Amino acid sequence: MRTLSRLRNLNPLRILSNRPRYQRVPNGSPFDFQRYQWPATGKERWRLSLPRMSTVKFIAFAIVSIVVLAILGGGVHHQVTKRRPKTVEENGLPFYWMHYWRLDGYYNGVRTLVSPAQYESENGYNMSEPHTHLEDPEVKLAPEPPLDPVRYDPYPDWESAEYLEQHEEVHKCYLDAEETVEAPDIYAYPGLPQHMSQPMYGSYKELGLEENVCFERFGRLGPYGYGYNESVGGLGIGNLSERAGSEKVFQQSGHIDYSNVDWGSAQKRCFEKNKARFAEEQPNGKKRTERHAYVLRTWTGYDYQPHQLLSLRAMINELSLKSGGEYDVHFLVHVKNNSIPIWASPRIYQETLQKHVPREFWNISTLWSEKQMEMYYPEPFPDNFANMAGSNLHGVYRSAHFPLQWFSQQYPEYDFVWNWEMDLRYTGHYWEFNTRIGEWAQKQPRKGIWERSKRFWIPEQHGDYDNFTKFVEQETREVDIAANDVQRSGPVPLWGPYQDFPNRGMLAPLNETIPPTSYEEDNYEWGVGEHADLVVFNPLFDPAMTNWVFSWDVTGYNRSVPIPPRRAAIITVARLSKRLLNTMHEETWRMRHTMFPEMWPPSVCMHHGLKAVYAPHPVYFDRDWDVETMNRVFNYPKEIWDSLFGWGEHNLLGSSFYYKSGFSGALWRRWLGQWENGEGGKKQEEAGSGRMCLRGSLHHPVKRENGPVG
Repeated sequence: MRTLSRLRNLNPLRILSNRPRYQRVPNGSPFDFQRYQWPATGKERWRLSLPRMSTVKFIAFAIVSIVVLAILGGGVHHQVTKRRPKTVEENGLPFYWMHYWRLDGYYNGVRTLVSPAQYESENGYNMSEPHTHLEDPEVKLAPEPPLDPVRYDPYPDWESAEYLEQHEEVHKCYLDAEETVEAPDIYAYPGLPQHMSQPMYGSYKELGLEENVCFERFGRLGPYGYGYNESVGGLGIGNLSERAGSEKVFQQSGHIDYSNVDWGSAQKRCFEKNKARFAEEQPNGKKRTERHAYVLRTWTGYDYQPHQLLSLRAMINELSLKSGGEYDVHFLVHVKNNSIPIWASPRIYQETLQKHVPREFWNISTLWSEKQMEMYYPEPFPDNFANMAGSNLHGVYRSAHFPLQWFSQQYPEYDFVWNWEMDLRYTGHYWEFNTRIGEWAQKQPRKGIWERSKRFWIPEQHGDYDNFTKFVEQETREVDIAANDVQRSGPVPLWGPYQDFPNRGMLAPLNETIPPTSYEEDNYEWGVGEHADLVVFNPLFDPAMTNWVFSWDVTGYNRSVPIPPRRAAIITVARLSKRLLNTMHEETWRMRHTMFPEMWPPSVCMHHGLKAVYAPHPVYFDRDWDVETMNRVFNYPKEIWDSLFGWGEHNLLGSSFYYKSGFSGALWRRWLGQWENGEGGKKQEEAGSGRMCLRGSLHHPVKRENGPVG
């Protein structure tokens, strides 16, 4: 009845409205490989390709598909044809999620700020039309924000007696050697734009993140050189955008001259002042503080645009200098020209680095090349099941983890390595985000951790995380009883190391990863307080249950027996422990085992019983999804080709975080004050409610951020 009611209430005027049409995508049939590109100018563009595949890869994929279809029989084609949604030409809306209301509360600006007590979410979860804009002509918005920006400080009180009782002293760090320029603070508004949208899955509260403040571009980026001229050390960007009330940020932060900052030297000085915190032996029973390497994977020829520099400075300042050296930010620079002998000549190494990396980052950069990885992990690597990428095993596309493993071996002082990508952006505070996620992962029990981590947690549907945990446990037991005769790539549930499968040799699991009790006897106790070896930002799914194109890119295991069980998480962004990286390294050089980058760390964790978890960070959508439908589509695809991690990925085009999301970059550029798809920009912000102010949210991918201000 509920579905019929929604169909009766479906408003065809939504389709004919003047709302921008950046949401439109083509036919989603498995046999129609037209892929949509998020338009940059409001005009739809089309191209012929598979996701992340060249023409050669497409041909290989087509051949494999024909073989699979021949095995399955001709009936599959008729079923797929019958299920195929109508095309754009047939009804203009090929996917059901396009019928949902567009959420526009993101674009309510700083002039609509209200206190947390007054805030009302825009989301109606497709039960009613969202209340998006403050369009009442009787409501007169003030010319400036009704609230003032405040210093945002998520760090512990380093000087408190409570902190010093359990930890070594934290010494203040500076940008310069003379200690005259303090590491800057950032600024947030203590409220939210009225009717700003809620995330569809993930949670601020569960992860310990602040959800009742928002960040606009001047408070977030102004302390790093945004909004003031190069003559006083800024980058000269942002000056022409809407900026009502921004002077209140600069009255507190001032203008910092970044023209001579050396971030590598600043990080080194900070660590030296605080190295007692990280010593293995701590006096008087105090707690040791772990060290993190925050590794940004970049390459020669990368174009470091001004907005990118702001984000990089924010990472270093907030993660390293403001935390007393808990993190070090590193650039891991891929030298694409294999003929350059960077390992043979210090002079050539330095010349290559200085040519391709901005001066302020020279001393945090490490060069590597694919040729170097060929020597570090030499052939042979036999028995690949399927190289769908059609590229060299040592190439960065198939083995991005090789240089990361190598890096960890060169820098064993780091307990954790964060694998970060250059097209990630975060609107909130980096230290708060990364540290709170690590703390949350440490608290997670191992019981049911794989089963929880393969699902999207949708709070509006599942309730709080405790309720979600109970639900998954109940569902797991039901599946375990009902599916005894179903072949699976691993047992239900996963519990400890999983090595009960035919293979050509594996390293033995570590003693500490052997469960102390049976699954049934454990009362969600094992693993609590244990650091996670792997933290990922999308679910840990079973590739065997999807049509993910790289599912069979598995190397070094005996092909005369079934392919090993495995897990994967889309996007290689993750936190990896030294224990995990050491195991990956040993499996690679000693056993000649490896897999596609998004599959290798999760599968090593699965095989060796290491602690892996998907962190449910908040993810936003451009549409007001019905949560029951979202749960069904995201967590319970009927067929493998319906999975989001394959042909069903169109469902994530409108999300703020996925490898091919279009909404993520569009929302980020709007937040920067840029004109996007006929909307935003200076004129619209000044005539409307001002510049955007968002909660902390992770955006991926952001491929460009130099759009017009309009």
